[in-house]
Amino acid sequence: MSSEIDELRAEIRYVKDRLDILDCVNNQSRGHDRHDVELMTSVYHPDGVDEHGPDVLLGPEYGTWANRQHASVFGDHLHNLTTHTCEIDGDVAHAESYVFGSMVGRDGKTLVFLGGRYLDRLERRDGVWKIALRRCTMEWAFTADASFMRSSAFKGFLKGSWNTDDLSYARPLVPDSEPAVRW
Repeated sequence: MSSEIDELRAEIRYVKDRLDILDCVNNQSRGHDRHDVELMTSVYHPDGVDEHGPDVLLGPEYGTWANRQHASVFGDHLHNLTTHTCEIDGDVAHAESYVFGSMVGRDGKTLVFLGGRYLDRLERRDGVWKIALRRCTMEWAFTADASFMRSSAFKGFLKGSWNTDDLSYARPLVPDSEPAVRW
């Protein structure tokens, strides 16, 4: 009986670790799309490193840098994580997460769609999983016409905002939550 309980404990620990790691990776993307520096940087250890192309930054500096970079060329963006794999070895994990980014140019007419991967080494310190190293790959990208978003087809739909006024932060979320930005 004791070995069965120990085995169940190990399985539950693994599932909890996987969920904590996935939450960490997802929170970084959510922080990106809301320009929430606090959320975006909370997923990095203080000495964590983020490599985005030629730019290598400490994790706590990443959020402000990323917001500045994105806002200089895009008017809106979404980072969508898809395939996520993770190998855990004690207090160290290696994860690979595929990312699709869709970014509307500041002109409101051009959509950049890109695919890449986040290669992460995460460490559990003081019981909390955070990113110790992130390396970002770019696999492909293309542009498309985004002017359809300005058509009447989306009039009245909710539109996200780049701050914590976004409705995804509303608690409780109710039908008439305000302020609401709409197309």
